[in-house]
Amino acid sequence: MPISLKLKPNANARVLTGHPWVFANEVEALLPAEHDGGVVECRDRNARLLGTGIYNSRSQIVWRRLGRERVELDAAWLRGRLEKAIARRAREHPTSNVQHPTSDFRPPNTNSQPPTTNVRRLVWSESDDLPGVVVDQFGELLVVQTQTLAMAKCEVLLGDLLTELLKPAEIIFRNDAPIRRLEGLPLEVRTHSGRAWEPRWVNIDGLDYWLDLQGGQKTGFYLDQRAQHVVVANQVLRQAQAGLRPRVLDAFCNQGPFALHAARAGAAQVLGLDSAEDAITAARRNAERNGLGVEFAVANVFDWFNDPAREGEPLWDVIILDPPPFAKSKSALAGALRGYKEINLRALQRLAPGGLLATYTCSHHMHDAELRDVLAGAAADAKRKARVVEFCHQPADHPVLVTMPESEYLRGYILQVE
Repeated sequence: MPISLKLKPNANARVLTGHPWVFANEVEALLPAEHDGGVVECRDRNARLLGTGIYNSRSQIVWRRLGRERVELDAAWLRGRLEKAIARRAREHPTSNVQHPTSDFRPPNTNSQPPTTNVRRLVWSESDDLPGVVVDQFGELLVVQTQTLAMAKCEVLLGDLLTELLKPAEIIFRNDAPIRRLEGLPLEVRTHSGRAWEPRWVNIDGLDYWLDLQGGQKTGFYLDQRAQHVVVANQVLRQAQAGLRPRVLDAFCNQGPFALHAARAGAAQVLGLDSAEDAITAARRNAERNGLGVEFAVANVFDWFNDPAREGEPLWDVIILDPPPFAKSKSALAGALRGYKEINLRALQRLAPGGLLATYTCSHHMHDAELRDVLAGAAADAKRKARVVEFCHQPADHPVLVTMPESEYLRGYILQVE
């Protein structure tokens, strides 16, 4: 008889309406720790099978669904899920590069390498029925995260299967995300071969980036914003083609992709701000490599906007706000909403009439209605009329499950501000 979790009789568990998670307070009793990292069934109060999933009594999320049927977490099953994820990307959003705008204003780049193809997210956790597994592809390199105990136990097998299916030059296991501690897992970074992967230039959408994929942030580059880099650059290009050489501010710029795309599209002036010195160092290096005249500065964006010196400066034609997640937990949401409103208010006050605000949040605890309320409140306080030019979401290679709100985390708006 398979081992089963059973929901409490009065549990209002979201798994009953299709969500893939079960929390510890939703089950009648936890299973012995010997089942941690294993595969168990979950049943409702009438003993009807809800699916098979991975179990960990040390986590608040004790069960994560693998499938509604009985599942064996073996090589054949993992291969099948990886093959489906890879095929889905190839079929629904093939990764020849995102189409980027061209501009007469772009300086020549004698160092540019041919654009890298196959830069994409290949596996996105529960959205690909591999809970806790994230796989990003950078051409010949794969960067993998395993964030659940069961999948961490399968890590060597996952590496072997990805090698078999994709023939990468290397696989980096970036298992240094703090979320692993919630599963009782250590933090570590290693390569599949055991050899170090040195930083190098990678061409993404026609721009070269110096990427430390083994030691940089997360999986090395924020692939979820690739499409938005191009969307904003197209807005800059339209302004440039209309005779307005826009001034662009890229706040929370990280390695500078928004800023670099804007400069290439014809901006007259681009300033990128970030509080991390290593990010600004990388952004400056990227700008020099691509022959783009972008200014970068280390600054706390909130303090920079609030500096009285801003009062006498020219207004910006385009401002990009792409901050880190302010709400890393539901309990932090109230404070995060205040932070998002403050930063958007300051940006709105520094925009020229008719200017564009591209504003984003990557906090999955913050839903679209809350972001809309934040922007409405900021616009009202700034006494500015803001019209929606574009609704922004995470790209198709980060698929969203309609039964799992947590799978949707990136949202934003491009606003024209009168």
